[in-house]
Amino acid sequence: MGKQLLRSGTSIGANYRAAGRARSKAEFISKMGIVVEEADEAVFWIECLIESGIVKLELLADLLSEANELVAIFAASQRTARR
Repeated sequence: MGKQLLRSGTSIGANYRAAGRARSKAEFISKMGIVVEEADEAVFWIECLIESGIVKLELLADLLSEANELVAIFAASQRTARR
């Protein structure tokens, strides 16, 4: 699970960077869609670590909250670009 979290977390950064270098609005929207998916996947893996008992909620609560906030921010950015 930790490795999956690492993969999705690094993918967020790579795709966000790619979105910033998009050649068109459509490409930006597409890349931001990937960012949203990967950020949501990272939330999933954090929740799995907590629910499985591998890591205590107290240790990941702030990280989980921030990850959910980032999902909301990225999704809002994608929605704004679509308009």
